[in-house]
Amino acid sequence: MVLSSPALAPQRVQRPAGGMNLSAMAQLPARRSGPGLLRSALPGSSFPAPHRRHLHDAPHNGRPGPAPGPHPRSSPIAHFKGATPEGTGPLDPAATTAGTGLPSPGASAPLAPVLLAVGVACMGAFAFGFNLSVINGPLEAIARELGVAGNQAMMGLVVSSTLAGAALGSLGSGAVADSLGRRASFLLAAAPMVAGPLISAYAGNLNAMVAGRFLTGAAIGLSSALVPTYISEVAPTSIRGALGALNQLTICLGILGALLINVALPAAEWRTMFTAAALPAALLGLGMLLGPESPRWLASKHRDAEARSAAERLWGPHGPAELDLGRPAAAAAAAKKSGRAAAAEIEASTPGIAVAQHGGLGLLSGPAARPLLIGVALFAFQQFAGINALVYFSSSVFRQAGVASDTLASAAVGATNVLGTVVAAGLMDRAGRKQLLSNSFLGQAACMFAMAAGFSLPALQPHAGTIAVVGTLGYILSFALGAGPVPGLIVPELNPLSTRGKAVSAAFVSHWVCNVVVGQTFMGAVQSYGLAPVYAFFGTVALLGSLYVRAKVPETKGKTLEQIEAELRAGAKTA
Repeated sequence: MVLSSPALAPQRVQRPAGGMNLSAMAQLPARRSGPGLLRSALPGSSFPAPHRRHLHDAPHNGRPGPAPGPHPRSSPIAHFKGATPEGTGPLDPAATTAGTGLPSPGASAPLAPVLLAVGVACMGAFAFGFNLSVINGPLEAIARELGVAGNQAMMGLVVSSTLAGAALGSLGSGAVADSLGRRASFLLAAAPMVAGPLISAYAGNLNAMVAGRFLTGAAIGLSSALVPTYISEVAPTSIRGALGALNQLTICLGILGALLINVALPAAEWRTMFTAAALPAALLGLGMLLGPESPRWLASKHRDAEARSAAERLWGPHGPAELDLGRPAAAAAAAKKSGRAAAAEIEASTPGIAVAQHGGLGLLSGPAARPLLIGVALFAFQQFAGINALVYFSSSVFRQAGVASDTLASAAVGATNVLGTVVAAGLMDRAGRKQLLSNSFLGQAACMFAMAAGFSLPALQPHAGTIAVVGTLGYILSFALGAGPVPGLIVPELNPLSTRGKAVSAAFVSHWVCNVVVGQTFMGAVQSYGLAPVYAFFGTVALLGSLYVRAKVPETKGKTLEQIEAELRAGAKTA
């Protein structure tokens, strides 16, 4: 398939020569190019838990009661493949989830099965970062070999076809994940994620290259929504924030991996680079063949026995207590007396139970509307706060400060991003999502305003280079501490099980569409208004993002997904 829309071809700037100062760079005219660097690298409850039947109360031999007998010991790999962990026992009050009296999954079981499942899923995130970035180094060599050297529109098409595919893939990811399940959807994404890079690796003409890149993008779009959703549903509540941050961290590692392979191999070896891009996708597919399905997705489909097995494998013998399986007895009684409508109404009021929901605009009404709109807004703020534009200009900024190597500049930005994300992972379950995200946007705003002042105020011109370098690294660090990892983590946390797949899909559509919009308009805005006003605009968006988070985004730290759903549902009823 060939994309021919020139609107998707991003813009490229001719980087300033070594003698150009930063104020001149601020007025730099634009040329067409590929968007390689224009990318995104994402208290306890006071609401009483409802009375409901849990998995550990499911009847055995016709009688209610705890599951009989201990299970045999098994290795972490056996847990991952499906063996159940060692037996059951009385609940430890210290290991219960705050506000529910339920045990925290994983509190009394080894974390190895969860970490293995999360690690496999993160191969999709690594492929995300690697495939978007690997094109940067060899783009000129690819253009020469495919006969389009010097044709900026065609070179831009090679890069932007991946973004177009990603937007399309994320658009359908929610329906796929909700209907087929998380595990089957990963397997579905892994196939084109392997095939796309290999098609590009063996491409003999532009059409084949664009087709491979588009197919890769579609797979990335599908997996970009799947990874945070799956992690949020399999992670123990107590460390869900830290594990959720691994999604963004692995994207950063994928970007760094692409940078390293660009440095290690000459540009003429671009076919080898694309072949290497298929490796993480192959690991994702192989891992998911053995991996567990999300217990919560199984519960939503009323596949109780499978959900119990998956919960025990991941979280230990008390893991099923986290889930709410089966319809409440009240729903069954209502079905006999008042028909299906009454039963559905009772069932819909129970957190953790998936009920049929209208798609499309139907999601904009009812209790699902607020978290859906929060997710779309957070990714819009993330992109329009200027992360991709700043990364794009980073090499020019470092060159003006005396760092001549673009590779060294990219490495400094990438290392800062990774370092900040590692710190964020450690703080996510302590400081909380809301505080990290709000302060992150504030830090981005301060750095953007400082750089805008350095570019425009005559008194700061002698220090413009230093301000730009410190501002760039400070901005990247601020992004990595919150605006990078938190949206991808908090969006699946906030959305109820019945609409989670579609809501996360909508949020990532927002991400990819805003990504393309920033890529298409950034250089034109710099040419028309100058770099300082554009950076000031980015700073204003980041400031508004911080205010939005403080006013509208609830905290999810330390709460089960069912608690979060119950609180949002209660808020919707009283609003």
